[in-house]
Amino acid sequence: MVKNDTDSDTNTNQKPIVNHSTFKEVIDAAKKSNDFKEIRKNISTSMVFISYFNTLIDRDIMQKVLLPYIADYEPRQNEVLDLHTFQKDLPLEDVVKTSDIKEIEDKIYKGYVLIKLENASDECLLINVSNSSTGMRQFNETENEFSVTGPKIGFVENLDMNISLLRKKLKSPLLVTEELVIGTLSKTRVMMVYLDGITNEEHIKTVRKRLSNIDFDIVWDVSALDQIISDNSNTPFPLYLTSERIDRISYTVSNGQVAIFSDGSPYAISGPCTLLDFFISPEDYYYNWIIGSLFRLIRILGIFFSIFTSSIYVAVVTYHYEMIPGDLLGPLIKTRANVPFPPLIEVIFLEITIELLREAGARLPSKIGQTLGIVGGIVIGQAAVAASLTSNILLIIVALSALASFTTPIITMSNSIRLLRFPFIIMSALFGGLGIILGITILLCHLFNLKSFGTPYMVPLYPFRIKNFNDSFLRLSYKKINKRSDFLHPKLKMKYSPKEREKRKEDINDE
Repeated sequence: MVKNDTDSDTNTNQKPIVNHSTFKEVIDAAKKSNDFKEIRKNISTSMVFISYFNTLIDRDIMQKVLLPYIADYEPRQNEVLDLHTFQKDLPLEDVVKTSDIKEIEDKIYKGYVLIKLENASDECLLINVSNSSTGMRQFNETENEFSVTGPKIGFVENLDMNISLLRKKLKSPLLVTEELVIGTLSKTRVMMVYLDGITNEEHIKTVRKRLSNIDFDIVWDVSALDQIISDNSNTPFPLYLTSERIDRISYTVSNGQVAIFSDGSPYAISGPCTLLDFFISPEDYYYNWIIGSLFRLIRILGIFFSIFTSSIYVAVVTYHYEMIPGDLLGPLIKTRANVPFPPLIEVIFLEITIELLREAGARLPSKIGQTLGIVGGIVIGQAAVAASLTSNILLIIVALSALASFTTPIITMSNSIRLLRFPFIIMSALFGGLGIILGITILLCHLFNLKSFGTPYMVPLYPFRIKNFNDSFLRLSYKKINKRSDFLHPKLKMKYSPKEREKRKEDINDE
C-alpha cells in the first residue's frame, strides 16, 4: 500500500516524542547509554540505588564527598532510613526530593545524582554534583574586540561565570536575572539581564515573550537567538548588539537595555539598539572626549569610504570621465591601457580576492593566518598588476576599502558593510552615479523601516532626537552624557549629577 504525500510529509515533520510516564521507563531509557551508571549500596538493611551519568558529574565531589558519606551513613537510633532524614544530613547544598517523573528525567541529564530506596514509591532524591567547568575555556581575554586601553576581560562559555563577571562589574541590587530553558534537545539555559527600576517594562516584556515563544531544537550560540527573535530576518544588518566584552555589556545594561546570555556562548546580545551603537568602541570612553570623538568620526567616515569608494570608481571610469582631474587622467589611462576587462569585472575580481584572503586568514592558525594575509596580498596584488588583470589605482582603492571596513568595532556590522559593497558596485556599473544615488535611497528606506525590539533602528536621526546626539557621532564630555537615551524610555533618566559633584570639589590650595 502506497502512502499519500500528505501523510509522508506530516510524519517527516513530526518531532520525536519523549514522554516517559513511569520511573522505570526513565531509567531504562538512560541505561541505553554506556555512560549511565547504577550503584547499589546496603544501608541499615535497606538497599539504596544510586544512578547518574558519569560524564556529567564532578568525579571529585562524587568520590570524595557523596560516596564516602553514603558508605559511612547510619541512621540515628530508633530511626528508620527514609529520604527525609537522609536529605537533612547530606553535606551538599542543591538537593531536591521529588516524585515528578519529568523533573527526575530533566535533572539526571543535567548532572544530578539520583538516589532511591528499594521498595519505595517513585519519590527519590536528586543531588546536584554536576561539573559545569569541564571543557570550558579558563582564560577570558577578548579575542575579536581587542582594545589598546581599558580592560581586556571578556565572557567565557560558562553562563554562571558570565553572570558572576557581570555582577562584579555592576554591584547593584537592581541587577535582575531571569532564566529560561530553550531547546527541545539541548535544554540550553538562557538568561535575560536588566536593571529593575531603570529598564523600561515594555522592553522587558518584549524580550521575555519572544524568548518564551521560541520553539527550537538546539541552541548552539546566542547568535541563534539573535536571529530567531529578530524583528526582521530579511536584513543584512544586525538588530542587536553582540559583544564578548564585559565593559560594553555592562554599559548597555546600565543604559536601560536588556542583555541576553546563553550557556555555552562567550557572547551576549543586548537591545534595543541603534545603527550608531555598532560604531561605538569602549575605547571612546577611556580617552579624553576630544580624542574619543575624533576616533569615532574617523571610524564612521571609514565606513562610508569602505562602502562607496569601489562603486564610485566603477561609475566614474564607466560613465563619468569628465569628473576625473586632468593630472590624474593620464596615469589612469596608462594603468588601464592593457587591462582586458571592464571596470565591473576588474573590481569584482579584486573584491573577491580580498574576501578569499580574509576568510583563509581567519580559518588558519593565527600566526599562519597573519603571514598568509600579508604575503598573499602582496604577491597576488603584484602578480595581478603585472599580468594586466587590474590597475594599480584600483588595487590601492580596494585595499584601502577593505582596510576601512575593519575599523568597525562589532564584527557582525563589519560583515554587513563588506556585503553592501557588492550591490553598490553592480548598481554603479548599470546606472553610473544615478545607480549609487538609487542604492543609497533604497538603503535608507530599508534602514528607516528596521526596528530593534520595536524601537526605531535609526534613532536619533529618525525619529529625530536632538538630545541623543551627545553620544552619537561625537562623544561629548561626561558632563554632557549623564542622561540615558530617550528612545529607551528608561524609568530613571538621570545617571549621575555632574553639576552637584562639581560643587563638592575643593581645591587643596584653597584650604
